[in-house]
Amino acid sequence: MTVTADPGSAISAGAVVAERLRAALRPLLAAATTRNGPTLVSASLPVEAADPIALFAAARGPGADPVLWSQPSQGTAAVAIGSAWASRTEGTERFALTSRAWTALAADAIVSADGASRGIGPTLIGGFGFADAPSRTSLWQGFEAASLVVPDLLWTLTPAGCWLTASVLAEPGWDADRAVDRIDRLWRGVAGAAANMAGGPTEASVLRLSEHRQDTSAWRDSVARLAGAVGRGRIDKAVLARQVELLASTPIDVPGVLRRLRGTAPESTLFAVTRGERTFLGATPERLIRLRGRDFQSVAMAGSARRATDPASDEMLAAELLASDKEREEHAVVVTMLRETLAPLAGRLEMAPSPSVVRLRHLQHLVTPIEGRLRESADVLSLVERLHPTPAVGGTPRELALQLIADEELHERGWYAGPLGWVDRHGDGEFVVALRSGVIEGRAATLFAGCGIVADSDPDREWDESTTKLLALGSALGRVEP
Repeated sequence: MTVTADPGSAISAGAVVAERLRAALRPLLAAATTRNGPTLVSASLPVEAADPIALFAAARGPGADPVLWSQPSQGTAAVAIGSAWASRTEGTERFALTSRAWTALAADAIVSADGASRGIGPTLIGGFGFADAPSRTSLWQGFEAASLVVPDLLWTLTPAGCWLTASVLAEPGWDADRAVDRIDRLWRGVAGAAANMAGGPTEASVLRLSEHRQDTSAWRDSVARLAGAVGRGRIDKAVLARQVELLASTPIDVPGVLRRLRGTAPESTLFAVTRGERTFLGATPERLIRLRGRDFQSVAMAGSARRATDPASDEMLAAELLASDKEREEHAVVVTMLRETLAPLAGRLEMAPSPSVVRLRHLQHLVTPIEGRLRESADVLSLVERLHPTPAVGGTPRELALQLIADEELHERGWYAGPLGWVDRHGDGEFVVALRSGVIEGRAATLFAGCGIVADSDPDREWDESTTKLLALGSALGRVEP
C-alpha cells in the first residue's frame, strides 16, 4: 500500500473518482427523492490503492471525525469519513436498538455496488462503550455508550482490491445536486491532502507520567480484595484495569503513532476513532466475533507472559505459560463462557481441546480459536450483544464481577475494552475488543490496561503484566521519562 509519488497525479486521480461518484449517485438520488421518507443512497466504485493512515490523517478536519480500521497482516483496511447517518444510543438495549435501526435503513436503501462482493457498500462503523451508560468524564466526550455511523465516504481495502463508497441520506424533494457537490468536494479534499503527506512516522514524542498515575499500594489492595472474592467462591474471575496519563512536550503526532503501531503490531487490528479533538486508538490482538453469512469466528485470549529477547528464554516462558495453573484457570473461564454462549446458536462449533500460545511484540498469550456455523441467520450485532463483555475483560459471573470492578476502579473505562467494528447491509461484520488502547488529545495521552484476577493472583506480578501491556501503545507514543 503506497501513496502515489506525484501529488499532482494523485489530485487528478481524486478528481476523476469524484466525477465517477457524481455520475453513479445522480440517478440513485433521483429515484430516492420520489419516495415518501428518507432513503439511504449508496454507490461503490473500484479505486486505486492508497495508504489508509494517510487517508485517515487527511480527513482529520473539522466535522469529518474519521475512523480507521486496519488488519495489516490480512491486507484489509477501511477509512470512514464524515457521517451520512448515525445511530447513538445508550442503556441495556443499545445493541438491539442499533441493530433494528440499521436493519430498517439498509432494507430500503438504494444501492449500486458495481459488482462488489459482500462487505463492500453502505456500512455501519464505530463502537460501543464498555458500559451501557454514558461516561461522565470529559475524557470520553463524544464517545457515547453506542456510537456508529454510515460514513459519507468509506474507502475499503480487500485482498481483491480497493473500493470507495459514497452514501447520502436522501429526503423527499431534496436538492440532489447539492448532496453530490458535497461528496465531490469531500473526496477531492481528502485525496489531495493525503497525496501530500509523508509516508513515514515522524520522531516519537518524549512523554512524562502525570501525577494521576495509579498508586501501587491501591492496586495491591484491589487485587487482594478481588482475589479474595474469587477464593471465597463469590466470583470465578474479575478483570482489573489501570489508567495511566502521560504528557508530551509537543502535540502527539497521531498518524505517526498509527504508523509505528502498524510496524510493531501487524498481526493485530489497528483502529482509530476521532471525535472532535480526541482520538481513541490502539492495536488489539483480540477478536470478539466475525460473521460472514452464517459462518462465525471468535477467539478466547486470556493468560499472559512476557517476551524474552533470546529464543531459548522465550520458549521457556511460553512453556511456563502453558503449564501455569493460574493462567490456564483464567483462560478456561473465557473458553467456557464463549462455548456456552455460542453452542446453543450453532449447528457446528469447533475449538481446540487445549490452548496454544500466540506471540506478540511485548507479550505472549494463551489462545483458543473458535469457529462454527449458526443454525439460523443473524446479524453480527446480535452476537456482539450476547458476548460482551467476555470474562477476558469483565469477569464471571458477569453482573457480580462488573459490580466489584466498578467498586475498585477509580476511573471510567469509556470505550476501553468495548466492542469496536463494523456491520454491512447484509448483517455481516466484525468486532474486536478495544484493548492496547488509549485516548490522545493534543499533548495528553491516557492509556489503559487490565489483568485477569483469580484466587492466586499476585499483586506485584499483575502490576508488572499491566505495565507490559501498556507498552504496546506506549512505545508507539514515545519515550517515557520520569
